[in-house]
Amino acid sequence: MVLIAVFGVALLIAVLVSGLAARSVLSTSLLFLVAGALVGDGALDLIHITADSPIVAVTADLALFAVLFTDGMHVSFPALRGAWRNPARALGLGMPLAFVGMALITHFLVGLDWTTSFVVGAVLAPTDPVFASAIVGRKEVPARLRQLLNVESGINDGLALPVVLLLIAAAGPTSGEAQASPSVIAAELVGGLALGAALPLLVNGLVRIPVLGAEPKLQPLLPLATGVILYSTCHLTHANPYLAAFSAGAVLSSVSPDSGRAFEPLGEAVAELSKFAALLVFGALLTPRLFGDLSVGGYVAVVLAIVLVRPASLLVSLIGTRFARREKLAAAWFGPKGFASVVYGLLVLQSGIPQGEEAYTLIAVCIAFSIAAHSSTDVPVARLFDVEDLVGIPDGDADDRHDEGREKQTAGVARPVPGVEEDGDART
Repeated sequence: MVLIAVFGVALLIAVLVSGLAARSVLSTSLLFLVAGALVGDGALDLIHITADSPIVAVTADLALFAVLFTDGMHVSFPALRGAWRNPARALGLGMPLAFVGMALITHFLVGLDWTTSFVVGAVLAPTDPVFASAIVGRKEVPARLRQLLNVESGINDGLALPVVLLLIAAAGPTSGEAQASPSVIAAELVGGLALGAALPLLVNGLVRIPVLGAEPKLQPLLPLATGVILYSTCHLTHANPYLAAFSAGAVLSSVSPDSGRAFEPLGEAVAELSKFAALLVFGALLTPRLFGDLSVGGYVAVVLAIVLVRPASLLVSLIGTRFARREKLAAAWFGPKGFASVVYGLLVLQSGIPQGEEAYTLIAVCIAFSIAAHSSTDVPVARLFDVEDLVGIPDGDADDRHDEGREKQTAGVARPVPGVEEDGDART
């Protein structure tokens, strides 16, 4: 009950300051992270949560699933068919470079063995632009940049998981739960994709039966029911829930656009609530002892992971593309470590590998630093693209700023990209 009360108070404060946060470096995400740290064992000692507490893995897992499901519903297949090369570059070249780069600095600066260093690299390779909503969620920002970050984050979580599991097994000895063969991992990935594609098609088929159908006020619950069934089915069958969530959201919005539009407000609210809850719980793990256990070399590795490894790897992958310099720099900077890294970091800790605790400490500190850095710099960077009208913010001049922004856009500030749809969706 104390945890619920703290969550309620933090949520109230977040709502009250959200207008200010949307205009400044203040971050509601960081607020929940700090709130968790304050009430945890390292400060006020109001709640007692450890890394092996079930609530930690459950909240991070649910948050990641919810975010990927809602992000998948913002993917436009027609637009993606015309602009798939940039996300493919980020996933096929940028992500492996970040993986290897992080492994190298972990080995040489932190002193972990090579296998465990590559485990850390795999855990921190996925990105989570949910902490950069002012970039991904603003239609004034070039569509190809938003699409690159959105598709990259939706797919790289699932791509990193088999690598993490295989490396954990190689770094053994491990506990029984951490053991997995390549064939089992492949089956889980294929199962996730299959379930993510099949279930929305099945639900859409049921809706088309003449005697069935949802009344308007219940229509938003149709995708929600699909997501709940998918989440439970994936865990019961051990299919990959993250690939399933992203693919299901994309398929559902494609075969049933009306359901997608009806679900959008509810879906965004559910994703935000699950994200805030996971941040609060994760923040409770950020004790002074955790930060004290990381060496000086570890802190250097964390800083390099954020300001060098991700930016350099993505910039290399975007060489030769039509991205403007400003777009490349924005995409390179926004590589926050999010809920996928939290979930995978807990897998490392719970696996029982020899240097698992040292690896988890580095991972947890890096996630905390990344959330603080990226969630507080999204609005300033968004303003580089002349984002003037912050939707939903109570301000008497909002309409004037909106009209002014439209005039700038028609003047060529934010030109449409050939092959990419510029529709009303904020995160296509």
